[in-house]
Formats: sequence, C-alpha cells, structure tokens
Amino acid sequence: MTWRARIAEAFWRWIAHLEAALLALRENVRSTPQLRLFEGQDGAFTLDQTDGNGNPDSDGAPLRIIDGRVDAPTSDDLAAKFRRAKVELVLQPTRFMFRPLELPGRASDFLEGIIRAQIDRLTPWTAAEAAFGWRRLGQGESDRIVVTIAATARSLIAPFVNAFSELGVDSIIVCAPMPGAEPSQPLIKVLERKVEGARQAQRLRRALVTSLAAGGGLAAVALLAVFGVGGDLEDRTDQLNQRIAARRAELRSAHDATGEAAAALQRRKRETASSVIVVDALSQILPDHTYLTELRVLSDKIQIIGLTQDAPSLIRLLEQSAHFSKAVFFAPTTRSANESAEHFSIEAKVQPVYTAGR
Repeated sequence: MTWRARIAEAFWRWIAHLEAALLALRENVRSTPQLRLFEGQDGAFTLDQTDGNGNPDSDGAPLRIIDGRVDAPTSDDLAAKFRRAKVELVLQPTRFMFRPLELPGRASDFLEGIIRAQIDRLTPWTAAEAAFGWRRLGQGESDRIVVTIAATARSLIAPFVNAFSELGVDSIIVCAPMPGAEPSQPLIKVLERKVEGARQAQRLRRALVTSLAAGGGLAAVALLAVFGVGGDLEDRTDQLNQRIAARRAELRSAHDATGEAAAALQRRKRETASSVIVVDALSQILPDHTYLTELRVLSDKIQIIGLTQDAPSLIRLLEQSAHFSKAVFFAPTTRSANESAEHFSIEAKVQPVYTAGR
C-alpha cells in the first residue's frame, strides 16, 4: 500500500468516526417514537393500540399497500406519527418459511455465521436473496441446541418496506411471528433498514467532505498565490494524468483478482464440507465404545485415530453414512496385551454438504 493510499484510508476512517459520533449525538438528543403494525388476513395493516411511548392510538383506520404506496385515509396526526418514527411491521406467518435446526451446543457462539452459511441449503434462496432471522428454542438432547429459522425472499417484503419508507420513517423492522404463537410471545426479526438515518448519514458525509474539500481548495489557492504557479504546470498535469491512468489500471487489475478470488472461495465452499457438520456427523455415527484421540480434516477427506471394541465395524458405519465414502485403514489395527480395545487409524473421503443432503 502506497503512502497516498494510507492517507486516503486514514481520511475516510476519520470521516466515518466523525459521522458516527455526530449521528449518535443526534440520536441522544432526539426521541424516536416507536410504532408497531400488524398485517391482517386481508393484507391490511392495523396500528397497535399504543405507540412506543405508551400513548393510546387515536387512529385505527387500516393501512393498505396499493401500487407500492400506502393507501389509507390517514389524518395529519397519523402522518405525523410516522414521520421519523421507528416502525415495526409484523407480517403474517404465511409469508415466511420456518425451518428447525439442531446444532451442537458449542455452536451457540457462532450461530449467525453457521445459519448464514447454510441458508441456501435450508431455503430456496441464497443469503443475499433472503431476509432471515432465528430464535433459539432451548436445549436439546446430548448438549445440543435447537433454533427455529424464519426466512422469506427480500423481493416479497420489499414493497412493504419501500411503501412505509416514503412516509419519512426513521427505520423499519420486519418481524415474523411463530405460527400459532400468542401475541405476547417474542417475534423473530428478519430485516432492519435504516431509512432516515441512512439519508442523514449520506447528507452528513457529503457535507463533511464538501467542507473539507472547500477548506483544502482554499488552502491550495493560498499556497499557489504565495509560491506562484511555475511554467511547468502543463508537464505536471501530464504526469498526473499518467499516474491516474496507471492507478486506474491497477484498480482494474485488483478488481479482476478479487473476482477470481471470490469465485475460488465460492467453489471451495461448494466442494468442501463444513468442519462443524463433519464433527456433528461423526458424533452421530460412532458408537459409544469408540473414542477418538485425533481428528484431521484434510481438504476433502478426514483421518480419525482412536480406540474401539470393533474396528472393522467402523468402516461399515462410515460407508453407510451420506457424509463419508471410501473409508479404509491407513495404518495397521493393533491391540496391546493389557488392553481390550483396538487402536485404529481410518481415512475417509468427505462428501460436500450440498451433495450429501440430496
């Protein structure tokens, strides 16, 4: 990274910190009302009986989305409620796909990454196409956790988000209720979009950059007036154009390299099974009398070393699993004179998750 790139990176980082500080100060001094709307069976939205401050609702007229806009006999008071408010949309459960997922207890600290990586396997959409969230239901058997995933296509809820965004709200949260759940039970948040906050951040960043650019421009004019403009200005302009052209060529080259790297990572994801899934599959296959002393995950295969009462039966169990194939002993099976268990060393090919799940 050149010194110019370091200066540019530091500048934009400073702008981001200043912008975040100013926005946080603005949020602290300004109160944001909270509204919750429920979608009915007919597709109309009704406002909750109380707003976020506990005040009773005075306008119970239903709100409908027609041609991408909110169509309702809204009063001035109701329109003022939506302006710069935090709106929570509770859609019908039929708009979502619910999937239970059981994971090892050790995966509780990595739920977001694990669910995002498997969303294309659990739903018809990719992580970029889906709006999804989850709720942990409790502890399963054998130190395992159970979560329920709620997902839907972003394109399906986009009309609701866009329609209410035009009312000047501060942010929109889309929630999914569990099927058959009581109104008091917690909801699953599947999407949150900052509307007015994002506009304010964009305007604030533009104002900061413009102010700094104007100050830098005035400083540059002052320096030019002090030192004068030399006769080699045209040559310097040519050199600058050459540097810009070279820099653009570097950026295009870096973009191509990034695209190839992303494609390679995507290909590796589809061809390589997740280590968490491999460990989970082994824990379900191996019998209780088998103990592993070593586990190696090598690209598309695994090696397991340990003790068992019946080593040949492990080959059969691995072959019968949808996650492994071509299981063989890669070292002799031995048994000590004072031990009843056999020392085994087995190697097996790992099937990718998307293939094993078919």
